[in-house]
Amino acid sequence: MRFTQEQEEFAAAVRAFCDRECRTLAQRDALTEGGTLANSPEILRKLAAHGWLGVSIPEVYGGAGAGMVEECLFLEETSRGLAPITAYSTGLTAAQTYLRYGTEEQKKEILGGLCAGEVEAIALSEPGAGSDLGSVRIKAALDGDHYVVNGQKTWTSAAHIAKHILLLARTDSSGPKHQGLTLLIVPTDVPGLEIRGIQTMEPRTVNDLFFTDVRVPVSSVVGEAGQAWKHLMRGLSVERLIIATMSLGAAERSLDDVLAYVKEREQFGRPIGSFQAIRHRIADLATEIAYAKAFVYDVAARIDAGEEDQLAREGSMAKLKCTEIAKNSALEAMQMMGGYGYAREYGMEGQVRKALAPPIYGGTNEIQREIISKSFGL
Repeated sequence: MRFTQEQEEFAAAVRAFCDRECRTLAQRDALTEGGTLANSPEILRKLAAHGWLGVSIPEVYGGAGAGMVEECLFLEETSRGLAPITAYSTGLTAAQTYLRYGTEEQKKEILGGLCAGEVEAIALSEPGAGSDLGSVRIKAALDGDHYVVNGQKTWTSAAHIAKHILLLARTDSSGPKHQGLTLLIVPTDVPGLEIRGIQTMEPRTVNDLFFTDVRVPVSSVVGEAGQAWKHLMRGLSVERLIIATMSLGAAERSLDDVLAYVKEREQFGRPIGSFQAIRHRIADLATEIAYAKAFVYDVAARIDAGEEDQLAREGSMAKLKCTEIAKNSALEAMQMMGGYGYAREYGMEGQVRKALAPPIYGGTNEIQREIISKSFGL
């Protein structure tokens, strides 16, 4: 698709912001306590001041009232620019459910906070329920005008810095496993909730959550009680497009960095980028990224045209392809950079670490292939 002049200028402004605030390793270390944090409250506040957080959220809830194309431009440029705001995408994913099913009060509080720089989380997976979310066991029992929650969630992104958690819990076990599930808003400071970080190869991002007699009012239900499965199945194309777009930006960053390296690094008396083995690798990466970008923005434009509920296949395709391109781009770039690809100073080792998780979360790429194949009647 062709971007409008306004969209081009918006993307350029976000790119310039990232170049100004996050370009060097020293800048990013200063924002993230030496690279130990995945998110910078300072950068979130600055982006909020520009009015760029929640660019696709309606103005009545604090957003800019733009479309999914503009949101993707923001996600692509901040990912490419290494802005430490990974938790924003988690909140944006949760926002899709609030937009569709939340009450006006819930929308104003949650969406308004997201646009102001606050972090929101969503808790779906459990130790025994990852790809098979229908197997969720955490219980929320109705007790008067409250639900009492007991159980465990895992792999919950950004819960340790979030204001609320959008929780998937079982409120009725009498029917099939996809029935009796309910979405609840749980404040992270509620008594009985323990948030415990999971150590991974990246800065702290994911958490285990332990609920012990956590009480939330019935007004915390998002949508209809017992109908969470139906709620979650709608809007998945947007969630997967969010992941795809961030992976697109990450792939572009890997290409940017390796291009700069191979143009300057000399061996055998000339830049290594002059060797055919390197040139052809660069050509392949650039071609893959260009095709992925065209597809991502085609899906985004179709969402803006009102086709969101008809794009399950395309959303899965975008998530599948972009996450794998991002991983391949980082690994190929590391190989072309040789030993320097492992050095933190050059940044590619961080790109590799960052690219390994997206093919797993948001629905593994194996699940995406199942969705795509089933859409063809297989």
